Amino acid sequence: MFIPAAQSAYRTLRKTQPRVRLNAIFKNGYSSKVEYKPIRSVLVANRGEIAIRVFRACTELGIKSVQLLGDKAGNVVHLYERDCSVQRRHQKVVEIAPAPRLPIEIRDKMTEAAVRLARHVGYENAGTVEFLCDESGNFYFIEVNARLQVEHTVTEEITGIDLVQLQIRVAEGMTLPELGYTQDKIVPRGYAIQCRVTTEDPANDFQPNTGRLEVFRSGEGMGIRLDSASAYAGAIISPYYDSLLVKVISHASDLQSSASKMNRALREFRIRGVKTNIPFLLNVLENQKFLHGVLDTYFIDEHPQLFKFKPSLNRAQKLLNYMGEVLVNGPQTPLATTLKPALVSPHVPEVPLDLSPEAIEREERGEAKVTEPPKGLREVLVCEGPEAFAKEVRNRKELLLMDTTFRDAHQSLLATRVRSHDLLKISPYVAHKFNNLYSLENWGGATFDVALRFLHECPWERLEEMRKRIPNIPFQMLLRGANAVGYTSYPDKRGLQVL
Repeated sequence: MFIPAAQSAYRTLRKTQPRVRLNAIFKNGYSSKVEYKPIRSVLVANRGEIAIRVFRACTELGIKSVQLLGDKAGNVVHLYERDCSVQRRHQKVVEIAPAPRLPIEIRDKMTEAAVRLARHVGYENAGTVEFLCDESGNFYFIEVNARLQVEHTVTEEITGIDLVQLQIRVAEGMTLPELGYTQDKIVPRGYAIQCRVTTEDPANDFQPNTGRLEVFRSGEGMGIRLDSASAYAGAIISPYYDSLLVKVISHASDLQSSASKMNRALREFRIRGVKTNIPFLLNVLENQKFLHGVLDTYFIDEHPQLFKFKPSLNRAQKLLNYMGEVLVNGPQTPLATTLKPALVSPHVPEVPLDLSPEAIEREERGEAKVTEPPKGLREVLVCEGPEAFAKEVRNRKELLLMDTTFRDAHQSLLATRVRSHDLLKISPYVAHKFNNLYSLENWGGATFDVALRFLHECPWERLEEMRKRIPNIPFQMLLRGANAVGYTSYPDKRGLQVL
């Protein structure tokens, strides 16, 4: 009630319930909440120059939202209710559909009142009517949200109705009966829970956390739905937008099973780089009052144990960081011995020389030197061209071999860390003893990247020097279609430039 006269207010309040909620409106327009205080003291302190709004004082309040849908022909149906009582600072955290522990007769009265309100104003399309419910089964109207709410997903899960699609069809002029949606055909099945995973730190008063998502892996499976946007490894979480990262929705035959699925899915999430509210959500899902549907707007305030968290071990990420550090910079732990590594000078086989009189005579005539390797398939490619090379390969009946020591074996066994200095030492011997090879695979894959980043060598100079020492065997490279010689996918134009 609204009572402008001070004396009238006092007389009226004496007749009402002893517990009331007051809102004092002063002459200057200032509004002040005065809860559970003697009305006489309020009036005396302000010389009667106030107006008083009086509300019923209710405890153990729950918030129920009735989902409505109306068409242009005046048809209105409800898609049952949601429980949105689990809130923090008036912001919804977890939503459930249908509302647990809500008597059927109260549900029927509430949904009937919501439908009657929508029909009275000629409401079209999707909307939500919100009510406050007390411990006695009374419910009080709060507001109408003339839009689709964030938690509409739980209603979709229990009814099997795509609300977004239905909004579009109604806006096109279709009626609900034409679409097959009359009240008797809308039946809830099971229970659905929605948790809002946000980039907020629950251990730091839910302060928003920003940064780069180093790792993002979501929890999925039977009965789990994910509604997300920019949640992926490498995404930048900005302070300028809402902290909501992904909505996780579970659906099962009963509330406990739905909570169990949600618990499992949230535990499978791996998010590194920013802090999230997942530890807090897990505590909510494991609370016995929540599992039995005993919920009100004071649920979070009355359960301080929800803010006791186990620190994340983050073992996998720590191990990966350590391995990367060792691979790039070497081990940092001290050696177990003071002995220095042995200086091993690997044996390089001597290049065989043809010192026959015929060979010496050819060298004197200015032809092939005695140190030149025997001829190989590359001579056909250089002298006669690709077509002749292909013809020669087809005409040879013996098995042709490609040696992958310089690239694949080198990369797989020795992490591509052998220097050009050592590769060039063995090259002349290979040219003399393996001249009958089809090809040598000596670059591509990781060789290009490792030569530049770790060995600080030019991969092109390596190829030029190897060609001088192995002039008789064709070289071959591993060129991947999308990422060429790198570790990411490049446009086709960039791949052609590398070639």
